[in-house]
Amino acid sequence: MTDETPTAPETPTPAAAPSGDAAAGDAAAGDAAAGDAAAGDAPTLDQVKLALRRVKDPELNLNIVDLGLVYDMAVDGRDVRIDMSLTSPGCPSGPEIMGEAEQQLRALPGVGDVVVNLVWSPPWTPERIEPRVRAYLGF
Repeated sequence: MTDETPTAPETPTPAAAPSGDAAAGDAAAGDAAAGDAAAGDAPTLDQVKLALRRVKDPELNLNIVDLGLVYDMAVDGRDVRIDMSLTSPGCPSGPEIMGEAEQQLRALPGVGDVVVNLVWSPPWTPERIEPRVRAYLGF
């Protein structure tokens, strides 16, 4: 009963109201921050692409977007999914490249789940490299 007595009076007393107001103010601030994260900070496809441009193939020293390793990108609310390939199935840098891609995506503000799918169809070929980069490389 001692536990019930303080609980019942706290609800109707003026002391509970400021506590509730303060909590409501904190909740409102939290809701505003959550609203900003959900609406303002949800990643765009352009932000996803820019993040993936920071991921380089360590052997070629070119980013995975320009190399044509990123086949598809999708943003669903705060969740990001990419389909990507490697220059070859035996690429020794594959785990490093995929891990870096996931890390760069998770670092974007407002990102929820990140899924990096490794795909082999269609197989990667040098023709997938951005034309300007291909020209620079002499292909």
